[in-house]
Amino acid sequence: MPIRILCAAVAALLCLGQAQAQDAAARPFTATPVTELNEPWAMTFLPDGRLLVTLKKGQLKVLTQDGKSGDVSGVPAVDYGGQGGLGDVILHPKFASNGIVYLSYAEAGDKDTRGAAVARARLTLDDKGGGALSDLAVIWRQQPKMEGRGHYGHRLLFAPDGHLFISSGERQHFDPAQDMQSNLGKIVRLNDDGSVPKDNPFAAQGGVAAQVWSLGHRNPLGIAFDARGRLWDMEMGPKGGDELNLVVRGDNYGYPIVSNGDHYDGKDIPDHSTRPEFHAPAISWTPVISPGAFIIYSGALFAGWKGDGLIAGLSSQALVRVEFDGDKAREAARYDMGKRIREVEQGPDGALWLLEDGPGGRLLKLTPRT
Repeated sequence: MPIRILCAAVAALLCLGQAQAQDAAARPFTATPVTELNEPWAMTFLPDGRLLVTLKKGQLKVLTQDGKSGDVSGVPAVDYGGQGGLGDVILHPKFASNGIVYLSYAEAGDKDTRGAAVARARLTLDDKGGGALSDLAVIWRQQPKMEGRGHYGHRLLFAPDGHLFISSGERQHFDPAQDMQSNLGKIVRLNDDGSVPKDNPFAAQGGVAAQVWSLGHRNPLGIAFDARGRLWDMEMGPKGGDELNLVVRGDNYGYPIVSNGDHYDGKDIPDHSTRPEFHAPAISWTPVISPGAFIIYSGALFAGWKGDGLIAGLSSQALVRVEFDGDKAREAARYDMGKRIREVEQGPDGALWLLEDGPGGRLLKLTPRT
């Protein structure tokens, strides 16, 4: 390599390092690496302050807040590949007394098909730092199973009233998002045992339609309740048009009929403004931020952030902060993290915890800069 090219390359790396250092200095928090994991996807906190962390290839880990880990046995087999594998993990609202956890994952079907599934099981922790799942039962499946390995969605969330919400992607097949004979491209509401609540908006239709809370979604990868009990969802748009939506009972969000993005092959999709009968997003992003997860902050550690939305950004390699004003919202800040961020969670003391995406993805603890 000629000396001048080598020098230019070294100078570029130095400039990049200086820029990253400046970006880190400008952030209102300190990011402390805790440990590295192989393709982490989701996490939740146990009552004792430890974390349950899913790894996409099908492992469930128990982690202490200083990074010591143990394995949980009894995890169901996953269909790993593309966007598929082991997904979300959450605790039953009465976990302290019943020990029940919920897992989402990609499940193989017939003839090269697959779909998301949700199982619940009893978690027993051991004195070696790990644990075991028992009495595992699948309580929900995407219907029908489809070819391909994208857009599972499969984020899990309990409502304040105890109902289980599941985000279900349209599996990159577009039309199922509008088909009420399918639960793809929907937000689903169930009882904690997987049965269908009688007051769901489409319960009278029976079948999978009875599960549906809202429809016309593309790939919802984050769902969260605000302090008023309203449900919000973050979903990936196509080529442009990532969306933050206020999720209203029975509403249709329009995909693939409308979107503020276009198809990847360049074909136009009419914007939301052309079809006012569909619920338009509170915010849309073009260029996209590629949301990986979403929470609404309820702690006191980060002064002034209570009630704000926090989005894990994949292609944006950022933590994106959103402020709400009634039914409206706006991006308030974007903090460059230098890596694809898959997951964000709030810790028991109000600290923020992030998972980086991919092999060697770090678990990071964020605390206010002093």
